[in-house]
Amino acid sequence: MLTPPVTKKRPVTREHHGDVFVDDYEWLREKDDPEVVAHLHEENAYTKARTEHLTVLTEQVFEEIKARTKETDLSVPTREGDWWYFSRTVEGSEYGIHCRVPAAGPDDWEPPVTDVSDSPLPGEQVLLDENLEAEGHEFFSLGSFDVSGDGTTLLYGVDVDGDERYRLRLRALDGSGRVYDDVIEDTAAGATFDPTGRYVYYATVDEAWRPDTIWRHEVGTEASADVQVFTDPDERFWLGVGLTRSRKYVVIEAGSNITSETWLLDADDPMGEFTVVWPRKDGVEYDVEHVVAGGKDRLLITHNDGAVNFELVSVAASDPQGPRRMLLPHSEEMRIEGVDAFRDFVALEYRRDGLPRVAVAKVPPQGLPADATPDDTLHELVFDEALSAAGLSGNPSWEQPLLRIGYGSFVTPSTVIDVVVETGERIVRKQQPVLGDYDPTAYTQRRDWAEASDGALVPISLVYRTDLVEPGTPAPTLLYGYGSYEYSIDPGFSIARLSLLDRGIVFAVAHVRGGGELGRLWYEHGKKLEKKHTFSDFVAVARHLVDTDVTAPDRLVAQGGSAGGLLMGAVANLAPKLFSGILAEVPFVDALTSILDPDLPLTVIEWDEWGNPLDDPEVYAYMKSYSPYENVHDGHHGSSYPPILAVTSLNDTRVLYVEPAKWVAKLRECGADALLKIEMAAGHGGVSGRYASWRERAFAYAWVIDRAKAHPTGE
Repeated sequence: MLTPPVTKKRPVTREHHGDVFVDDYEWLREKDDPEVVAHLHEENAYTKARTEHLTVLTEQVFEEIKARTKETDLSVPTREGDWWYFSRTVEGSEYGIHCRVPAAGPDDWEPPVTDVSDSPLPGEQVLLDENLEAEGHEFFSLGSFDVSGDGTTLLYGVDVDGDERYRLRLRALDGSGRVYDDVIEDTAAGATFDPTGRYVYYATVDEAWRPDTIWRHEVGTEASADVQVFTDPDERFWLGVGLTRSRKYVVIEAGSNITSETWLLDADDPMGEFTVVWPRKDGVEYDVEHVVAGGKDRLLITHNDGAVNFELVSVAASDPQGPRRMLLPHSEEMRIEGVDAFRDFVALEYRRDGLPRVAVAKVPPQGLPADATPDDTLHELVFDEALSAAGLSGNPSWEQPLLRIGYGSFVTPSTVIDVVVETGERIVRKQQPVLGDYDPTAYTQRRDWAEASDGALVPISLVYRTDLVEPGTPAPTLLYGYGSYEYSIDPGFSIARLSLLDRGIVFAVAHVRGGGELGRLWYEHGKKLEKKHTFSDFVAVARHLVDTDVTAPDRLVAQGGSAGGLLMGAVANLAPKLFSGILAEVPFVDALTSILDPDLPLTVIEWDEWGNPLDDPEVYAYMKSYSPYENVHDGHHGSSYPPILAVTSLNDTRVLYVEPAKWVAKLRECGADALLKIEMAAGHGGVSGRYASWRERAFAYAWVIDRAKAHPTGE
């Protein structure tokens, strides 16, 4: 019989607000300690041995994913400047290849190709082959990627460790492939050229991995000569830098979880001073877009100052703190998520009835009349599926006459659509290929509702293969949840998920509080001192699925990652007998320990989400009452926990590997059957490379299939 690794106990006492907690496994935090590394390798070896019976099934699922995927493929080209940009994937290669071809002229808005072509397109130029850049590295991630406005220089950032720190390089696009001597180390993602291509703006991070400083680099000079243009000492705020679509302004955005601030610089004056749009005000978030209306520069601002679901106003760019013109007032039924401005139109993204939507409004050359209402100008793009998601997708050009959107559902593969704004015509450029005999009509997607413990109605999305799921007969089910940061789990297609559906598994999403599906208040009621709603909502959904005979506890598996991993740890403690297995990916399960340490990455900014347990005894007590690691318990006997698989990465800087490592040790101490799988060369997003990623997903799904008691072959 296989015996799990023995995790030594080395008690460390933590004391806050008069409460004493003895942590036996904190020593696992020492990432560079050979004993810790050896222990993690032992955990991997044990997990491999315990899951040996899933080897064939894992390979089957991997081959299914591979067989359904068009391995040699092409993205839909996107027009920017004088070029069409796109990427290729080639069968057998892990990473993408970034390319471009010249546009035929200023009025060329027809993508040169949307289907796969094994041969280069006329005039095709390879900008960056990620496969070549990744050679010799176990991990590879591309961060920044930008081309100068004149099309002559490429800027790109590379991370080969998984820690989300990128080395910036510059490359000439004159056909020589010459790499500039410029090297900038340890940057955040999202560096950008200024409109001239002479300067690069980028962010660096502090000791807590927070992007806190913006720099200006002159192309062709040493990084040591770079000029600091902005820094933010407030540890709650992260910085980012970019350009407006019009290329009129350089934009610095500072944001915490609940507050934001934007600074602008006229791009014609790169040595000038950034000026604030609206000074930050605690609890007020806003986004800024530049638009030209009636020949005048205006700023479109979506904000939540006195408008919980946000509203849209317009201000003069020359006086942004002056008079505001209301364009779209607050609505309890609609959560405004953002506006994108173009030369001739604007596009609005918003959420209604739990689903993301897009609307378009033309901008008349003379500007909008003073008495115009949203109904006069705003036209929603309507689709005929009850569960679907629409959002903007790759629209970099200020003067483009088309609006590109991405559309999909649980059964409709991801679809790229160009909307001719002038006429409303929709042109389907491409739909995600699904090889084999995939038939979307063979699957059912539907919405259900569960009543939470306080009476709130929690939406549930379900998708399954119609002929394999008999109503009233409990089916194997995978229930997914997240529920933090107002992040919404929207209807989306997954090739990998077909390997579950085609084995008769129901895939369900619990849209719990803490997410943003039902507006800002749905989020507000699932954070800080209301965080437990997230967990009780998930349990209510699971019980609803059992009570309505969708599934049964002996075939119901729960899944969540990151903050959704915290959800997994909490429900394991709350309702362990409801589940036959729990899959926790990069799980935030030692939440209180992390949020008590302001020196850790993300901690201070996270206080707006969870509260500050360091200074607030009420927050401390509340977090301690739900943090999974502190609340692992024997119950009547250790076997009350279902089997648990925790997956993590050694170089994850968002949720440190030590959290699931400690959690698994504590679970085993109480007799639980817990496994730890740790990637030794990866970050928060897991392994890099598409084949490696498919194989990891295949392993996780094989474990789910086994725990859900689904037929391993789908027959």
